[in-house]
Amino acid sequence: MSAPTIPVLLRWQGTLQSASSGALGRHLHLIAGLVLCALMAGLPLVTRSGLSLLILASGLLWLVLALRTPPAPLGEIDRWILGILALALLATGFSPVPLAAAKGLLKLVSYLGVYALMRQLLATAPIWWDRIVGALLAGELVTCVIGIRQLYGDSGELARWADPNSVADGTVRIYSTLENPNLLAGYLLPILPLALVALLRWPGAARKLFALTALVLGVAALVLTYSRGAWMGLVAEAAVIVLLLAIRRTRAWPPLWRKLVPLLLLVGGAALLVVLVTQVEPLRVRVMSLVAGRQDSSNNFRINVWLAALDMIQARPWLGIGPGNDAFNQIYPLFQQPKFNALSAYSIPLELAVEAGIPGLLAGIGLLVASLRTAIGLWRGDGVFSLPALAVIAVIAGLGVQGLTDTIFFRPEVQLIGWFCVATLAAGTAAGDGAARDRG
Repeated sequence: MSAPTIPVLLRWQGTLQSASSGALGRHLHLIAGLVLCALMAGLPLVTRSGLSLLILASGLLWLVLALRTPPAPLGEIDRWILGILALALLATGFSPVPLAAAKGLLKLVSYLGVYALMRQLLATAPIWWDRIVGALLAGELVTCVIGIRQLYGDSGELARWADPNSVADGTVRIYSTLENPNLLAGYLLPILPLALVALLRWPGAARKLFALTALVLGVAALVLTYSRGAWMGLVAEAAVIVLLLAIRRTRAWPPLWRKLVPLLLLVGGAALLVVLVTQVEPLRVRVMSLVAGRQDSSNNFRINVWLAALDMIQARPWLGIGPGNDAFNQIYPLFQQPKFNALSAYSIPLELAVEAGIPGLLAGIGLLVASLRTAIGLWRGDGVFSLPALAVIAVIAGLGVQGLTDTIFFRPEVQLIGWFCVATLAAGTAAGDGAARDRG
């Protein structure tokens, strides 16, 4: 069988493979892992300047690693990512505000540098998945404790997130170190499936207790943000995890029970959800705001922003206005309805189409489908990345549901966790699901 063809785009990789390796070269993977752990632990705790330095360091480390590592064929996920990058480059070049769009392009490239380093590290040493997740859970624990403690402090600060024009007026919402309850919820949402998988995967009582504590406090903090989109995302994550675990556990059962058990679990979960919504006052009030239509101020605001975003897409349907919030902030005022200022389209599909046109939206959907296909394939196996793939499927479901009505995903505190999940899938494919690798 002939060797797979290496794309011209990647043939610069490995050019320093034969160079002598000093102390830095021998410990490059360790340094990369430590930088990534610091980045993931510091997402909710480090200043934006600190995050920028860690992101830059990750990109530079990937560049050094790539120069020392022979290139490999591109997987399906990597091809879609390159397509998204190419469309972002075109959208920037044809943007009506190219300088602002260039800033968004630079952010995208920097995030992809982190993704590339994660993918390279996980494909080479899968054990770093557990270490990076451990760092992520450590930062999440600190953030949750700070957020829950806000309930016992000065309620005046929390009150600034209470909307007097909403049917949920008076609801106290925590925000911890992220200064925004919706952002806190968006940050916690992709971490919870990772914490659950860590609980199932990690050996030893101490590690399991650590993962369980992170999971319980994370769920409590997410609920206390009173973010409706995150609540729906959490339900979607729970449904996906229960369904997939039930299917796996019942693979050897008789056909009838293999079909009935997952269905009964979903029906039971739905019944429990109905009981909670009808019997717990804060939940009932918040859920009522979902069906209040324009009578709820938050709903009304989003509807007006979505209508303006559709006008922006109609005006530039093929390459959009260019990537990033700076470009959006300069173009949106030309389309906004009076008194409805916005920093984004408040919907991931709309945001993708606004930034890079219909092709950008289709590329995003392509990456989503490729990621789900890869994750399901890994989950069906029994390799190193099987349980992590379960977490990624749940994360995709949760962020997908939340992303229909919010764009918190584009904040680095959330987006970098998303890229970690995508890197997990790409690394699982590149490593052949790690079946022949030494976990240690």
